[in-house]
Amino acid sequence: MTAYAVGQLHDVSMGPEIVAYLQGIDATLAPFGGRFIIHGGPIQALEGTPAGDLIVIAFPDMDRARGWYDSPAYRAILPLRTNNARGVAFLIEGVPDDHRATDILTG
Repeated sequence: MTAYAVGQLHDVSMGPEIVAYLQGIDATLAPFGGRFIIHGGPIQALEGTPAGDLIVIAFPDMDRARGWYDSPAYRAILPLRTNNARGVAFLIEGVPDDHRATDILTG
């Protein structure tokens, strides 16, 4: 099942450390099959007020998503982001193509 690393970042200090983080992250994703599917960009708000930039990275499965986040290569650059931005980050599993909203009612 596809898994996603999701971040919503705000108060980003766009200095040399964030630039170094952005220059290094793609190489950390490649061994785990990760790819950006959303990386900031304009938001068309429909309800509420969006807070910051949305980032979504897809992985083939949760094991590879977790492996990426815990990898020495990613851990080496992670402080470049966490020291220069606030927000939340989490991993979440996707749903199958035939998923329906009511599926959550059964378990």
